[in-house]
Amino acid sequence: MPDLSMLSELIAAFVTLFVIVDPVGLVPVFLVLTQDTSTAHRRRMAIRACITSFLILTAFALLGESLLGIFGIHMPAFRISGGTLLFLIALEMLFERRGKKRNERAEQVHQELEHEDDAENGTTPTASTAATASPASPQNETLAARPDEDEPDDVSIFPMSIPFLAGPGSIATVMLLMGKYQDNIVMQTGVITVVALVMVCALMMFLLSGLVAKRLSPTVATVISRLLGMILAALAIQFIIDGIKQAFF
Repeated sequence: MPDLSMLSELIAAFVTLFVIVDPVGLVPVFLVLTQDTSTAHRRRMAIRACITSFLILTAFALLGESLLGIFGIHMPAFRISGGTLLFLIALEMLFERRGKKRNERAEQVHQELEHEDDAENGTTPTASTAATASPASPQNETLAARPDEDEPDDVSIFPMSIPFLAGPGSIATVMLLMGKYQDNIVMQTGVITVVALVMVCALMMFLLSGLVAKRLSPTVATVISRLLGMILAALAIQFIIDGIKQAFF
């Protein structure tokens, strides 16, 4: 059973990964990508995205160091590069660039999906005209009913899981944490548990996305983002220091 020191380290790991994944910041992105869809569809997208992200992060946590070894990359180098990446993410959070990029990407993906739907439905205008002329035709009835039967686009894998939930920052964080506890099976199991807890938090945020968007004012969201950015910047510098110590001392 983990002692208090292990528990405190796991709490720090949870905070680090939670800041990187940023479920609160992903709520407006999720709302944009699933707007004009049913509650059941939103629920499916949320569950599928979180499960997929957990599997991806767990795979990199367990096999990431072996993959690095194939390319001749050692953990000290990865800690320095990963810490640098996390520091850049922290700077984006501090200067409010990260949320803007996510929202712009979500809007772009949503527009692309709408264009694809328009392209698919744009081939039947003549059929629609024919349906007005002869409403009793079975073929026209099928064409008229098709838009209602179309399933909304699946956004769970892309872009919700990749790159939002299981992006480069979260993958690097999980691999850094696993490398930090490479000789401690209990702590490595704890890191996998932390990944699961963060995904559960993200799932709850997505399921309550409508309520969260109404209650969380932009000012509060900005304050939280900047505070978490400060914490992440300090953690990123610590990763870089640990990598330099391991590489040169």
